[in-house]
Amino acid sequence: MILLSFDTEEFDVPREHGVDFTLEEGMKVSVEGTNRILDVLKKNEVKATFFCTGNFVRHAPETIRRIMDEGHELACHGVDHWQPKESDVRESKQILENATGQKAFGYRQPRMFPVSDEEIAKAGYLYNSSLNPAFIPGRYMHLTASRTCFMKGDVVQIPASVTPWLRFPLFWLSLHNLPQWLYHLFVRRVLAKDGYFVTYFHPWEFYDLREHPEFKMPFIIRNHSGRQMCDRLSSLIQMLKRRGHEFGTYTPFAIQQAQRLNAQPSQATHS
Repeated sequence: MILLSFDTEEFDVPREHGVDFTLEEGMKVSVEGTNRILDVLKKNEVKATFFCTGNFVRHAPETIRRIMDEGHELACHGVDHWQPKESDVRESKQILENATGQKAFGYRQPRMFPVSDEEIAKAGYLYNSSLNPAFIPGRYMHLTASRTCFMKGDVVQIPASVTPWLRFPLFWLSLHNLPQWLYHLFVRRVLAKDGYFVTYFHPWEFYDLREHPEFKMPFIIRNHSGRQMCDRLSSLIQMLKRRGHEFGTYTPFAIQQAQRLNAQPSQATHS
């Protein structure tokens, strides 16, 4: 099973580099990027999960409608990506459900940072996908965390996929910067070990960042951004489809994992 996901937020990365960047500017970038992603998914006939901030839900109703109309899943990603608060866990759920009329089952904390397990459970989420079980200096230090799905109370935890043993992260930056053949090889190794693959990207990666030096984006983010990233995502999907892998959304997968994990003694995979 392949679980593609997109952290669908207002573009705020320039603010990390001292650039005065408004919400309106950030939304313009992310809306264009999201529509490019949807074009790629539609062309390749696969479904994905979009973790949306409250800001994105409020300011891009037409894009939210397109995500729904094309059969993808919507989940929560806080309210304001730049300033996450503990109350966002509940508030983002209310915003998304009020806007769509559908129940939101999943949550991912902005920047994959820690989030209160108590608040996740109290808000009634089925799953939480806020863990990247890799070691990335200055960002994540999760070498002892479970590399595969596990339960915390009644909530399924769905970590992003990393390679066995070395725990090399296979998230968005990896597809930007690794040779495609090597990234594909690592993905196949994860599938052989775990039986599923979980990864995530952002809409602004699919915007032509190289044409905007005023954003002050580091090379590793600008590299292969825009249309090249669309091509890289499409190539990944096509490789996996040729090998017979199915694509799905998080909620059905989380239900399946909850049933499996609750039927056996608690075990965490640290390999």
